[in-house]
Amino acid sequence: MKAVMCTAFEGPEALEIGVLPDPDPAPDEVLVAVEAASVSFMDLLMISGGYQMRPDLPYVPGTDAAGVAVAVGAEVDHIAPGDRVIGTGWHGAYAERMAVKGWRCNVLPEGVDMVAGSTVAHTYATAHYALKLRAALQPGEWCLVTGASGGVGLAAVDYARMLGARVIACVSSRDKAAVVRDYGAEAVIVLDEDDLRGRVKEITGGHGIDVCFEMVGGETFLTLARVMAWNGRIMPIGFAGGEIPKLPMNLPLLKNYSVVGVFIGAWNDHDPDPARRAVDEVLTHVATGDLTPKVDRVLPMGQAQDAMALLQDRSVQGRVVLEVG
Repeated sequence: MKAVMCTAFEGPEALEIGVLPDPDPAPDEVLVAVEAASVSFMDLLMISGGYQMRPDLPYVPGTDAAGVAVAVGAEVDHIAPGDRVIGTGWHGAYAERMAVKGWRCNVLPEGVDMVAGSTVAHTYATAHYALKLRAALQPGEWCLVTGASGGVGLAAVDYARMLGARVIACVSSRDKAAVVRDYGAEAVIVLDEDDLRGRVKEITGGHGIDVCFEMVGGETFLTLARVMAWNGRIMPIGFAGGEIPKLPMNLPLLKNYSVVGVFIGAWNDHDPDPARRAVDEVLTHVATGDLTPKVDRVLPMGQAQDAMALLQDRSVQGRVVLEVG
């Protein structure tokens, strides 16, 4: 099979196209003929050596794929050969074949194409897990999302809108405001221009943030920790800014708010059945049009370097997808 290979933890420049043997699926796995693979910030971190997991080199990057099941292990009973599926793993998606654990594989509903399907598992499933299951976001609550124009952030804006929340979207530049408004943001804060603390107070009328979906880290997280509402929930999702913050614990104490960790990859491994059901629920919402994945552009697999460079430049709105099959 043809595959994108990462040969060193040196970023996009270390990616090359090679030929590898097809994976031999285990009894608890599904072999997928990949047609589309989503490109994520997590993938970029991993090929750059900045992620907590470092696969043995060389390895095939990519966490999310969509395609057709061509072989199904004896222990997998919800997938059949020929099914249109999406699958996730820590790596392996940027290839013509991917072996996926059964509990990380879902049937793709009719009406959802491969490109859109490949973007769902680590975007909308993260939003579902964080906002619905971890934070129990309620209609009318103020929900602030940082990194709101990227794949996960835009999914969170869309999902919070669906739940009836009042959404504040934080973006890095003014040119990203339109897309988050289109996806349901009531207000937009431009982090490079606006006074974050002052704008939150102004927008919410002094109430503060009920639920914070926070992906930047560093000073952004610490500022938002000071404008949480009583009984709020602040969720560290990631640290795209490169700095892991240290939170003075008197802040959640004084307003009785919670710090709620969200790591969907670990949830998939620790609680595979509810995690798989969550992806099924999200896919149903996509199929009915309640949620709309945003695809920035589709590139051939041979342009994986270019796709990663787009993420590196922070110029992507939604997801970039590689066309594989």
